[in-house]
Amino acid sequence: MTLSDRIEALFMSVQKPARYMGGEFNSVMKNPEEVDVRFAFLFPDTYEVGMSHLGMKILYHTINRRADAWCERVFSPWVDMAQLMRENEIPLFSLESRTPVAEFDLLGVTLQYEMSFTNILDALDMAGLPLRAADRREGPFVIVGGPCAFNPEPLAPFVDLVAIGDGEEETHQVIDCYKAWKQSGAPREAFLREAAKIRGIYVPSLYDVEYHEDGTVASVSPKPGSGAPEVVYKAMVSDLTSADYPEKLIVPYNEVVHNRIMLEIFRGCTRGCRFCQAGMIYRPVRERSMEKLLEMAEKLVNATGYDEISLMSLSSGDYSCLPELAHRMVEKYAQRRVKISLPSQRIDNVLTDTLKETQRVRKTALTLAPEAGTQRLRDVINKGVTENDLMRSVSDAFEQGWSAVKLYFMLGLPTETDEDVLGIADLAEKVRRCYFAVPKERRAPGLRITVSASVFVPKNFTPFQWAAQLDQESVIRRQQMLKEALRRIKGVDFKYHAPDVSYIEAVFARGDRRLADALEAAYRAGCRFDGWSDQFRYDLWLKAFEETGVNPDFYACRERPADELLPWDHLDCGVTKAFLRREWEKAQREECTHDCRKGCVGCGVNRYEEAKACGR
Repeated sequence: MTLSDRIEALFMSVQKPARYMGGEFNSVMKNPEEVDVRFAFLFPDTYEVGMSHLGMKILYHTINRRADAWCERVFSPWVDMAQLMRENEIPLFSLESRTPVAEFDLLGVTLQYEMSFTNILDALDMAGLPLRAADRREGPFVIVGGPCAFNPEPLAPFVDLVAIGDGEEETHQVIDCYKAWKQSGAPREAFLREAAKIRGIYVPSLYDVEYHEDGTVASVSPKPGSGAPEVVYKAMVSDLTSADYPEKLIVPYNEVVHNRIMLEIFRGCTRGCRFCQAGMIYRPVRERSMEKLLEMAEKLVNATGYDEISLMSLSSGDYSCLPELAHRMVEKYAQRRVKISLPSQRIDNVLTDTLKETQRVRKTALTLAPEAGTQRLRDVINKGVTENDLMRSVSDAFEQGWSAVKLYFMLGLPTETDEDVLGIADLAEKVRRCYFAVPKERRAPGLRITVSASVFVPKNFTPFQWAAQLDQESVIRRQQMLKEALRRIKGVDFKYHAPDVSYIEAVFARGDRRLADALEAAYRAGCRFDGWSDQFRYDLWLKAFEETGVNPDFYACRERPADELLPWDHLDCGVTKAFLRREWEKAQREECTHDCRKGCVGCGVNRYEEAKACGR
């Protein structure tokens, strides 16, 4: 019985067997005998989550354009499948060829959120690979990337390479380096030393970390003779219009989180929200040309049959040609019933005309993110929007026939007070009034306002990387206070999460290498799929911290002084630590910083030649 037959024998015993079938329309098959490098791309979550990730689609496409390499997909099997695989001694496998992961040359892992870290250890274990990089003498090199790679220290002992920054060019350089190393017959360590010379590649094993008696980091420095750089600068694609992008997308058999065409219209953000890691690490803004976007959309619609195109970016309303792009796309696809959607709306954009265009096919809920309930706190976080902006945006939407609005906020932001929290309910009530201010004959029926309040997590490489996370008792009190206030407003639904997951997230977002033992202990105790509320085991996490002598409050709930060396200071995301510190101090004074499109704010990204090529 072949491995493929043994895998298929499990399908009738698990939920959603399509997660493991492979063979989807537009997936890439190659002859393994005709390629030099086999690359397994692991998304450490379920198939339906991973198949919604744009970065995976881009790298899958660009690697498979090479004649000498084959990229295949790997996802974390859900708990039922994982149990059966272990019982039947079936190793973790790729979807395309059902090859065991241990037989690949490179294992790429995307780090989209800290709560997937135990799934990475689970994947290594299910693949039959030692968890610690130092113990691996054969098998694939493990390379991680994505936003959480900007502080990979808690994962450092488990990975071989860390790719920071844009992956379109960086990944090809790693593959070329691997090919040369493979042909040379040199030991594994030689590949690591050569890879460390690639812009954006960080090799944790080539660095020593020392600590002060108080537990803070004393130094992170290259090992003598390693040849590793003192500072690792991120990789950056300067010309997004010419950058590789999929001309085909894999069409899943079953429903996934975002089952549509995702068209990245630009990368980066100029706004400077102080809580937002993506807005800092993806600087500078690089736009794709409108003609290129129209060309890409046509190819993807024809190749997939999808009936929705999402214009993706951190702030889609800031695209310089958005009204014309939306108009031309709607005109082109209206008869084919292909909807154009705009996620990540800025509430201070004048989007009336664009909203009219994108909703001519069918309307969805309008999603806006005020983030904070009062202007004072919005100034602290440098959100750059006012209450008038919000009211104008929702009024325009209600006038154009919307009846559903989603409003996103955070609780526990630095300097937050009870007044700020109750300001969220006040804003929800004012949005409700805007709806009823539209004459009945012109407004759509069935008002629905959804207020979502997540818990603030201080992230590395943001001005709030020095901030303490609010203690859980205070978070719960404020959640209940807001819940009570919103309950009095008809037509409002309130969504929030328990703060314990956000607490663990904060620990690892600002953690160092000493967390690796706690991470492994939590995994071995049974922690998996920590981002799923029905799987998260807070008790096991606390036990793991206790057993390994880790105080999680040291990482999550401690405000860091200005002179402290941060665990990720040897990595460079583009913006300087000095700029981030200035922004943190301005937040304390409730001062705003203007959008850098209105003049350079001195973030430091101009040090990069690629940024200069973008005109920033």
